[in-house]
Amino acid sequence: MNQKAMKTQELILEIQKLPVQKQLYVIERSMRFLRKQEDNILMKNAVSELYEDYKTDKELTAFTEIDFDNFYETR
Repeated sequence: MNQKAMKTQELILEIQKLPVQKQLYVIERSMRFLRKQEDNILMKNAVSELYEDYKTDKELTAFTEIDFDNFYETR
């Protein structure tokens, strides 16, 4: 068994020693961390895929010219 797998197995055994509520807490925190990591990876991939389009296609950035204009809601 390699070093990394051994550490993983040890970690699992340690978690199993915890009371159920603490096990659930560890799992929930781990899932939250993994989802956030996945979201960051997906966002970086999307940025990479669209970067050239936004750099060269003026239609995609046309409205950024009015970003700082004041708009007033009509009532």
